[in-house]
Amino acid sequence: MNWLIWTRKHRTWVLLGAAALLIKLVSLFPALVETWYTRGFYILVSKALRFLFGWIPFSIGDILYAVLIFFLIYRGLRGLAWLFRGRKKDVGWSAGFRKLGLALLLLYVIFYAAWGLNYSRQGIAVQFGLPDKKPTTQDLDTLVWLLHNRINHDVTLLRVQDRDSLANQAYLFNQAEQAYQLTRKKYPFLDSRPVSVKASLFGRLMNYTGVQGYYNPFSGEAQVNTTIPSFLLPSVVTHEIGHQAGYGMESEANFLSFLASRQHPSIHFQYATDFVMYAYAQSMLYMADSLKMKQYDSTLHPQVQRDMAEYRAFYEKYQGRVETMISWLYANYLKINNQPAGKYAYDEVVIWLIGWYKKYGKTAI
Repeated sequence: MNWLIWTRKHRTWVLLGAAALLIKLVSLFPALVETWYTRGFYILVSKALRFLFGWIPFSIGDILYAVLIFFLIYRGLRGLAWLFRGRKKDVGWSAGFRKLGLALLLLYVIFYAAWGLNYSRQGIAVQFGLPDKKPTTQDLDTLVWLLHNRINHDVTLLRVQDRDSLANQAYLFNQAEQAYQLTRKKYPFLDSRPVSVKASLFGRLMNYTGVQGYYNPFSGEAQVNTTIPSFLLPSVVTHEIGHQAGYGMESEANFLSFLASRQHPSIHFQYATDFVMYAYAQSMLYMADSLKMKQYDSTLHPQVQRDMAEYRAFYEKYQGRVETMISWLYANYLKINNQPAGKYAYDEVVIWLIGWYKKYGKTAI
């Protein structure tokens, strides 16, 4: 009887707790997640959100996060003000912590129901039949060699002055959407329609955190930091649309960026993705054989080397304690969500690229 009374009194806690436990239980079965969540519930929810907010020309997701941050700051300052006035009893710490706990539990349920369970799906390994194996030094060397040749060839086909077109957000986002339209003809399950990509309202602030873009599960929008060097933008946009299509792992979103850009006739899209993929492969080969990696870097086309220098200079300009803290927090977020490599989870796209050329031949890279 007492249990029933307690349950009725704390009905919200019970319902949210049960939902959280159910989500956790489902996450233990990747095949179930793949079939019933990613290809079922998530598609319905994400499409509904994109139909609801996609037509709005500015980022609703950014506004939601800004309101939440300002609210938390306001409540925190208010509590501190009461504390310093010596009115500890009036603050209501116990009730405040209960409300905070309830709010966090609600956010957990909404986040994982609307998006987060995609971290537990079967994903690329099953859909494309690619092995999920740790690459050998020889595998990395072959991949870097292939990407090195690609990027040196790409750069001879593009005109640097044409990059100005990538600053046109409508053109950039439309071209990225076309890349996925072309990719869907071959792989129908890569369905991100309707695409909803927005330029983040806080692009320059995001530079201090090292964030190039993010997917907002509460609005269904793919947010892009359009203040980064323009030649990188096609890779970032196609990466975020990959998240929108239901791929939570950063390595998988990177692979979809590679795949979509390969289908696109624009040399700017191909160059951007080859540049980024080379950077990831470069990082892993450097740890295994730094001398060999330096040899590859020394033979890059002069324009590629200038782009590398611009890329490094841009992020060095914004490095600081904020970036370090955000990087640490995000690395732990990734570890919690089935990506034990943390911030190096992005680099693991090389696993899929190596599996790709082993399955389809080196020309596939």
